Amino acid sequence: MSEVFIPGYHLRQGSRLDRALLLKFAYRTYKEQFPDQDLSHLALTIEQYFSPQTPLWWVDKFNPDPRPPEPIACLWLGSAIDLADGERTAHVFLLYVAPEHRKRGIGSALMAHAQRWAIGRGDRKISLQVFTNNQPALNLYQKLGYQPQSLLMQKIL
Repeated sequence: MSEVFIPGYHLRQGSRLDRALLLKFAYRTYKEQFPDQDLSHLALTIEQYFSPQTPLWWVDKFNPDPRPPEPIACLWLGSAIDLADGERTAHVFLLYVAPEHRKRGIGSALMAHAQRWAIGRGDRKISLQVFTNNQPALNLYQKLGYQPQSLLMQKIL
């Protein structure tokens, strides 16, 4: 089912049949941040975690053509446990908007959709991971009221 999302775009829920398309969008997301990285692990990650409990939505540009449109954005959600208080929280696994469609409110509208989904299932928090070098995403999330809760640290061995 498709609904008018923001002017010129439609939002529709994905299905389990969208595994390959989800992998394509995950690859695009990580390739932007890590252009020289081998991303073959993404297929296994999606195989393990994409399920009916981790819903997916696509954003399509409005097109009167009867052929199915190629999505320009996606939102993949699931659950996490806040280890500080034990609460289940909604978690954004993936949010991606194609570069040529950015700065049009699509990311903000997808995050509003994520919030409605989380509230609808009784969650009181939404978590996500954002890379520190992804300034546009950091700006979006800060504008929407997200605040750092922890700092992921790693050491290359």
